[in-house]
Amino acid sequence: MNSRSTYPPAVLDAMFEAVEMDDVVDPVVSLPDPIPVSCTQEEMRRCLDLCVQFWRAGAIRADLRELTTTLLHTGDLPQDARARYKHIRARYKHLRFALVLYGKRHKAPLLFRSTVAVMGHLQDAFRNRRWAAVLGYALLLRGLLIWPVWAAVQREVDAVRLDNAADFLAFRRAEFARLKSWVQGKALTGHRFHAMRKVVSRQVSFYDTMRTLEPDDQIYRMSRFLSAINGLMGSLHDDLVEQASAGHRDYHKDDFPLPEDIRCRLEALTARYP
Repeated sequence: MNSRSTYPPAVLDAMFEAVEMDDVVDPVVSLPDPIPVSCTQEEMRRCLDLCVQFWRAGAIRADLRELTTTLLHTGDLPQDARARYKHIRARYKHLRFALVLYGKRHKAPLLFRSTVAVMGHLQDAFRNRRWAAVLGYALLLRGLLIWPVWAAVQREVDAVRLDNAADFLAFRRAEFARLKSWVQGKALTGHRFHAMRKVVSRQVSFYDTMRTLEPDDQIYRMSRFLSAINGLMGSLHDDLVEQASAGHRDYHKDDFPLPEDIRCRLEALTARYP
């Protein structure tokens, strides 16, 4: 995929605002009726092109190297640098969701997804003051930022082939079917809960991108409903990671009941998804 659509700064700004809201809990938003699911292959292409441009506009190699150097020297970041790191990571995550959603393999390329994973582990480490982990993950990230690897990541992204509209819809339906089966379970581990949240986050990213390109009330409402679930799940997941870091929970083995406010929203979503 070498020839891509490009979008003006106003569209990129709108995309940034949508991503900034993708975990904000709106207590009064309701599901649209019907839930919008239609997406043509041309719309998929436009979505992917916007996500790639959004990533490249904000994921600046020099900025990431500077932030990583600070972490290697001090083990932490000041508040303004934490915000910069968070915003860069958000662009990476948004593109990872897009590559999984729209790509024919429905899987992000190896180096790209490794970079996103390391960035997430590094953020968890400096948030929870695990200095040894900060050093290890910062060194890993520096390795992924050397020029040959950085160039390989760019080639990986450009090589992703677009899926067709029918298979894209089938993929989303399968994701919601898995989500429904997980919600019906009595208890979850932290690891399974994280897998559930990734499904929700991917869907938030889809509707965020669609509403950025084609403002529509039904798509906006779906985006906001999913964002509320995403925000609630994100806060709980942060608590689970903190408890695991403190040795109070086994992230992969210990069960916990799904909170009712999250369960009710997920049950409504999975019951209504066509």
